[in-house]
Amino acid sequence: MTAVLQAKERKELRRSTLKKLRENGDIPAVVYGKKVESTPVFVSMADLTKTIRAVGRNGMISLDIDGQRQDVIMSDYQEDHIKKEILHVDFLAVDKSSKITVAVRLVLTGEAAGVKDGGVLQQPLHELSISATPDQIPQQIEMDITNLQVGETLSIADIPYQGEFTIHHEPDEVIASILPPKQEEEINAGEQQAGGHPENEEGRETEPVTKEE
Repeated sequence: MTAVLQAKERKELRRSTLKKLRENGDIPAVVYGKKVESTPVFVSMADLTKTIRAVGRNGMISLDIDGQRQDVIMSDYQEDHIKKEILHVDFLAVDKSSKITVAVRLVLTGEAAGVKDGGVLQQPLHELSISATPDQIPQQIEMDITNLQVGETLSIADIPYQGEFTIHHEPDEVIASILPPKQEEEINAGEQQAGGHPENEEGRETEPVTKEE
C-alpha cells in the first residue's frame, strides 16, 4: 500500500524559518537518495501522522513535491523528547525494484507457558535488520511464545517468517528466553539488567543496497 503525502520545497533554510514552519503545524524534512539530489522540503504534521498510520513506520510513501512525485520511506526523524513532537524527518528516495535495508520491530505474541509457571521472560532483541524491496517490508515481525517453557530459548532460526525479505542476524542469536525465578533473582542481585527497550526505538536507519540478480 502506498499513500500520497503532499510536500513543498523549502527555499528559506534559516532557523527562524524552521521555527515558523513548526508554529504553523508543518515539519521540515529532507529527501535524499543515491539517484536523487538532496532536497529540503516540509510536510504537514497532521498529514504525516495520517500517512504513517495508513502505511506503517516503514511503509512506502508517494511524496508529492510541488506536483512531482517520488517514492520514499521515512528513514529517520528527530523528536523533542519532552513535548513528544517530531522536529525533522528524513525521507529516503527508493526504487520499487531495488532492495533496501531497514529495521523492523520484533513483537512477541501470546503468554509463555514458562511465565505462567513462575519463570521470567527476557527479550534481548527488539528489532530486526532486514533487506527487502519497499513493497515487501513488513510493519512488524511477530513471534508466538505461547509454548515457551522455563529454561527454553527462541532464536532467529525459529522465526516462521514469510515474505520476500532477508534477515541479517545469525541463526543462533537469541530473541527470547524464560529464566527460572531463582536465576532472575540472582541477576537482579548482581549487575543491573539493561532496559528492555532500545534507547531510540522509533529511530530507523536505512540504506540502499544493490539488488541481487
